[in-house]
Amino acid sequence: MVRGKTQMKRIENATSRQVTFSKRRNGLLKKAFELSVLCDAEVSLIIFSSKGKLYEFASSNMQDTIDRYLTHTKDRISNKPVSEENMQHLKHEAANMMKKIEQLEASKRYKHELQQIETQLEKSVKCIRARKNQVFKEQIEQLKQKEKALAAENRKLTEKWGSHDMEVWSNKNQEFGRGDEESSPSSEVETQLFIGLPCSSRK
Repeated sequence: MVRGKTQMKRIENATSRQVTFSKRRNGLLKKAFELSVLCDAEVSLIIFSSKGKLYEFASSNMQDTIDRYLTHTKDRISNKPVSEENMQHLKHEAANMMKKIEQLEASKRYKHELQQIETQLEKSVKCIRARKNQVFKEQIEQLKQKEKALAAENRKLTEKWGSHDMEVWSNKNQEFGRGDEESSPSSEVETQLFIGLPCSSRK
């Protein structure tokens, strides 16, 4: 009986799919073993089922084979010529990097300018405070000088008016004394004393 050609598509029936997986898996593992023995080749085979179960075969150490594969792949990628698409991508990345560098430099310059402005402001504030303190000191010194001048003038006025009051008071006392002396002798009145019977008339 001749078998029909197998169609290469997913088997919908789960049981049939599992049976086919088991048969072909075992056949693949057998072929890998035969290839390693007959041809003295380093063969490694890794299979994961649809449920995630691992099946593997390695003619030598699996990890060594994987490391060898990674090294070979890396060398092959590094030796691969750069295509036009990769060149455009690299140019785009380089342009983006240049923009980022320019932005960082601009930000750095902006921060530097801010620091300079801050330093200038601090110096200006210090100068203003120093000038303000100097003006206050000068004003206080001027007020002290005015206070001394006013105090001296006040003393002079006090001395002047004090001596004037004494002079006026002395003059008033002298005038009062002279008035008493002049009024007491001139105010004396001569009187006659008559002893006897009063007369009705004088002859």
